Amino acid sequence: MKSTAKKLRIGMVGAGGIVRQRHLPGLLALPNVQVVAVCNSRLETARSVAKEFHIPEVMDDWAEMLDRPDLDIIWIGTPPHLHAPITISALEAGKHVFCQARMAMNLREGREMLSAAQARPQLVTMLCPPPHGLRGGKFFQKLLRDGYPGELWHFRLAAVNGQFSDPLAPVHWRQRTELSGLNVLSVGIYAEVLQRWIGSPRRLHAQMKVCVPKREGYVIHVPDVVQVFGQWSNGLAGILEWSGVAQFAPDETLTIYGRDGTLVYNFTKDEIFGARRGDKELRKLAVPAEFESTWTVEKDFIDAVANGGRPEPSFETGVQYLEFTEAVNLSARGGHAVELPLP
Repeated sequence: MKSTAKKLRIGMVGAGGIVRQRHLPGLLALPNVQVVAVCNSRLETARSVAKEFHIPEVMDDWAEMLDRPDLDIIWIGTPPHLHAPITISALEAGKHVFCQARMAMNLREGREMLSAAQARPQLVTMLCPPPHGLRGGKFFQKLLRDGYPGELWHFRLAAVNGQFSDPLAPVHWRQRTELSGLNVLSVGIYAEVLQRWIGSPRRLHAQMKVCVPKREGYVIHVPDVVQVFGQWSNGLAGILEWSGVAQFAPDETLTIYGRDGTLVYNFTKDEIFGARRGDKELRKLAVPAEFESTWTVEKDFIDAVANGGRPEPSFETGVQYLEFTEAVNLSARGGHAVELPLP
């Protein structure tokens, strides 16, 4: 029997790189959705996206888009400075909301978004998950649960790269505090991954550095380097380092040292390495097919809207990683350790 189910109608606010590369292709591959309108900061870009993906309408005001009664979903792909106002307004208008990561400019905004969602439990909300550790993350978690490294003692996260290492390069929007807020480099991304894999920290002590203080006359306050000492509730100690100015940087990795062995997740290559007491060296651990994950973000959200459910990452998850980024900022600016959870 031919399905007569109504298609879910989506309004797209913000059409940057990840929207074009992942979200729009993923959505348009689904039979029960229709992207009917797109709004972007520049009208010419919105027109280009509409032409490329056969979106029938272009709009230049996201507030007007939210007023449309024919839209079921607002899909937010803007920088973080617009996440809270668009999300809260969309929920108040009765729309389901998918929001690009990072969740908000700061913890206060994230909590406001969460409160708006909790007040409307009939609406589905979801944040974009990080692709970091996507392929083998479930297997890595299983190895930890099964005690592969034994009692966990300490870990090191190295997330350094050279994306901002050219001092003559123009300022990137991620380096503009008015657009990105307290989001720095991939601090929030890895905070989310660590939360899922090893739980929440209880104490963070951070320092930060701006290596290129001015670009094209713009004074930069978003740090190029972040270093953190952390303590977790299970007694695990961690050293975490982020950099956007590390030339010829090694792969981004998480290395966990335990009583009986070591586990390494190589995020750059999406590979897992391990060794236990008695082994001579680390070896690559194959990820069993049943534990491999692929990108199903768009389908997960649409399925939840169509059939019910609470997809992850939830707004609760987003508030948790915003708390991490807020604590890092408070510690570095104040020159002292910060206890979590934050009030």
